[in-house]
Amino acid sequence: MIRKISKDEIRLRIHTRIRSKMKGTAERPRLAVFRSVAHIYAQIIDDTQGATLVSAASTDKAQKITGGNVAGAKAVGKLVAQRAKEKGVSKVVFDRGGYLYHGRIKALADAAREAGLEF
Repeated sequence: MIRKISKDEIRLRIHTRIRSKMKGTAERPRLAVFRSVAHIYAQIIDDTQGATLVSAASTDKAQKITGGNVAGAKAVGKLVAQRAKEKGVSKVVFDRGGYLYHGRIKALADAAREAGLEF
């Protein structure tokens, strides 16, 4: 029988291929996105140090963000951009994490751009 490859396995292959070409530096850290069924998470990472500079998620209790829908993704994008500005980060490299640039991923990216991040 032919083994069916799961969607997550395909996504991880794409993500590995993207990450082999993309590195976050101190000048332009990487904005990494992870999407689960119920939530969405974003981190700004400096790969040279291996450190997360800023993070935001739809699970933040203090922010009252709804779940992992498009509205929640917009709120997370706005929040991560605001936190990045506070840390002095204005330019980033966008890492879509192997997901298609559509729906929640696009909403998060557009909201981050509107809030002042450049990528």
